[in-house]
Amino acid sequence: MPSAAPPSSSDKSKVHKLQIKGSAKLVTEFFEYGINTILFQRGVYPPEDFSAVKKYGLTMMTSVDDQVKAYIKKIMSQLSKWMQKSKISKLVVVITSKETGEHLERWQFDVNIFNSSTQKKPSSTPTDKENSKPRPPQTAPPTPSEKSEPEIQQEIQSLFRQITASVTFLPVLDGNCTFNVLVYADADSEVPLEWGDSDAKEVKNAEKVMLRSFSTNSHQIDTVVSYRLAE
Repeated sequence: MPSAAPPSSSDKSKVHKLQIKGSAKLVTEFFEYGINTILFQRGVYPPEDFSAVKKYGLTMMTSVDDQVKAYIKKIMSQLSKWMQKSKISKLVVVITSKETGEHLERWQFDVNIFNSSTQKKPSSTPTDKENSKPRPPQTAPPTPSEKSEPEIQQEIQSLFRQITASVTFLPVLDGNCTFNVLVYADADSEVPLEWGDSDAKEVKNAEKVMLRSFSTNSHQIDTVVSYRLAE
């Protein structure tokens, strides 16, 4: 009776690379919708600057402002390349007061990679338009679990619902605000010339709230929002 030969180590490597590539695309897409959702829900731009689209079984709001769209697209294009090479440790969205220059909110999405052979090197720089301090060595990598696409989509949906509901506890953002995206990439990553170094843009005397996580078969994304308490 004929039988299939077990996959070789090179075959397994190819499968893992395919998994990483598919997961990287899914996570990058999540970040794109995540940035848009934060901008809309936190009122960084007026409601008329957004249009509704269906995604993750939800009605998502995405910016129609040409400058904002171009900025996010540029970040996502580079982020996708780094994600596929397992070069990213976190993405951060910082909301800043235009009047005072004070950082009011900081949405941090930590990227953990399953499979110890692909763990990133300890040193990294946040980049964007922005870049900053080296991150400490990672603790033991999380344990992967096989998940179906509907299960992953459901976890992402739950996180977006929580981001939307966060307006119930986050302070109202007074005055005009702007935003920056920081991408923490490994120190050996190739950084486009138009990107620059940045500090971490921390919120002073911040309160922090952990939100839901979601995971694919290759990545886990943990979310925390830091915000300044109203005086």
